[in-house]
Amino acid sequence: MLNRLEMLRIFVAAAETGSFKDAAIRLGISPQAVTRAVQELERLQGELLFHRNTRQIRITAFGEALAQTARDRLALIDAMFSPGEAVKDEDYAGIVRITAPKALGRIGLLPPLTSVAIAHPGLRIDLSLSDTPADVVDERIDIGVRFGPVRDNRFIARKVNSHAFHVVATPALIERTGTPTQIHDLETLPTTVMNDSSTGRPWPWLFAQGRKYTPSAPTFASNDSEAELDAVLSGLAFGQIAGFLAEDHIAAGRLVRVMQPLEPSPWDLYVYRPQRGPVAPRVRLVFDGLVKSLAGA
Repeated sequence: MLNRLEMLRIFVAAAETGSFKDAAIRLGISPQAVTRAVQELERLQGELLFHRNTRQIRITAFGEALAQTARDRLALIDAMFSPGEAVKDEDYAGIVRITAPKALGRIGLLPPLTSVAIAHPGLRIDLSLSDTPADVVDERIDIGVRFGPVRDNRFIARKVNSHAFHVVATPALIERTGTPTQIHDLETLPTTVMNDSSTGRPWPWLFAQGRKYTPSAPTFASNDSEAELDAVLSGLAFGQIAGFLAEDHIAAGRLVRVMQPLEPSPWDLYVYRPQRGPVAPRVRLVFDGLVKSLAGA
């Protein structure tokens, strides 16, 4: 009877080679031993791991997920017995699922994710962009990026930066309408809003001392922050825009900050991951890379 650790090694070899015969050659055992190990693992899991016919095998969806988990766990166990050995590039192979706000994902995440994926060809990135925070555990996400604290103790979170939010408009629009200085001044001005994709309702504008304002008749509404920025840059309306989107345009003179004394405190940015046991090398690699990049290191 094989021990369960050896059973997993045989199963992973079969999953990687796509053949019981090739797995047997790789491991120096008989094809019958591979078959017995897979059958025993299927019995223990209560699930079919491979579809078989007389000519070939094909791994099932359940088997594919189990193989990835088994590969990660085996790599961690092997590392315990060779602590001085460097992580091999094949240890980074596999998929890493990430969720992040839309605009920040394009601007802040794509450059470091592209770099790490080029450096490790076996790494696969699955990036989901949404301005509604995802439930990492339920949606099987490996890493999340979000504004605001992560208070759920199921997650390990690292604060990496803070970002301001500015009320801005083009110089031409300000020349036509005047400069607002108080929240009630916005009621007579063209404005933009961002809609919450999950509810369809607009996000309120935030101001100092916890005050909020929701335009009652916005000139432009969207569920995409970059589309809202484009509308503001066109001179259509005033908008409250995240600093990482607006600040280059402010520095270049394309946008002007108004109502600066009423700006809310900057929002903290966090990178987080589920606290669910050993961390696969590929997840730690991407997590650490995002923490470093988003912190501006």
